[in-house]
Amino acid sequence: MVAQTGNGHGKLIKQALDAAGGEARSALAASWRRSMSLYGLDPEDEGRPNTLTDQELREARDALEPMTTAAQDSLDRLFLAVGDTGCCVLLTNAEGVTLERRGAAADDEIFRRWGLWPGAVWSEAVEGTNGIGTALAERRPLTIHRDQHFHTRNTALSCTSHPIYGPTGRLAGLLDVSSCRADATQGVLGLIAAAVADAARAIEAQTFRQAFPQARIVLTDDAAGRNTAALLAVDQDDLVVGATRAARLALAITDDRIANQLAASEVLGVGAVEADLQNAERGAVRRALALSGGNVSAAARALGVSRATLHRKLHRLGLSNAP
Repeated sequence: MVAQTGNGHGKLIKQALDAAGGEARSALAASWRRSMSLYGLDPEDEGRPNTLTDQELREARDALEPMTTAAQDSLDRLFLAVGDTGCCVLLTNAEGVTLERRGAAADDEIFRRWGLWPGAVWSEAVEGTNGIGTALAERRPLTIHRDQHFHTRNTALSCTSHPIYGPTGRLAGLLDVSSCRADATQGVLGLIAAAVADAARAIEAQTFRQAFPQARIVLTDDAAGRNTAALLAVDQDDLVVGATRAARLALAITDDRIANQLAASEVLGVGAVEADLQNAERGAVRRALALSGGNVSAAARALGVSRATLHRKLHRLGLSNAP
């Protein structure tokens, strides 16, 4: 498949912006205007994708560790879900540089030619309106479908993207599924968007857990059935030491509040903290019993408590019938 050629697409963009007058009246028109006026791009530019050198790509990957490592399983699962539809999966950094890719070998030649490849730069400033660059510029998930792209050479693509935030709540990168299929329907694109969102949240959660290996990870009430990336990291003194972006937005948590020793009970409520502590304690006791083959004395030694204390815990936690 070959992207549109000629000046029809460029004229379409210019006519749309002229009709909008001084103000862009839609998010798409606003991105087109940035591409043309702010970045000085030409929609008919047929230049090749801007690509990093191998050394620059290695440095960019290293800079996003450990997220690139944490993302591997999610990238594999997402590709298994969408790969049969002629899509490839891309992980980029916050500058729109593609760091990781999953794709079918049969599609490698065409996707590499279009820049859907590690090292390619898809920032809005370089490529104009596109799924990766515009989602990063606007800090929101979106789909740029075919002739919504700014450059004519990209109008055969459909790109669905979702920003990824790091353990400190700051924009770290982006997950994208791109396709060159002309028959991609709105229904299919909607399913892809849902899959991309789930995978992006999974990457955020895994990266967050790895960033606070000694902390207790708490799923906030906001996350119940809605956003599994709304997580808190709580230390042994029940102070919040970390929060994902979703948790920060839901609970009004800032870096300053964390630095000033924010109690988990202040944002979760005393009851929620007590319930979480009890669940954590129950899990520790059950693991100790399992590892000791149900021997209470051995489990007590492993937990560093007396046999009598462990019996009291078993009764309090509703585990008195445990083996």
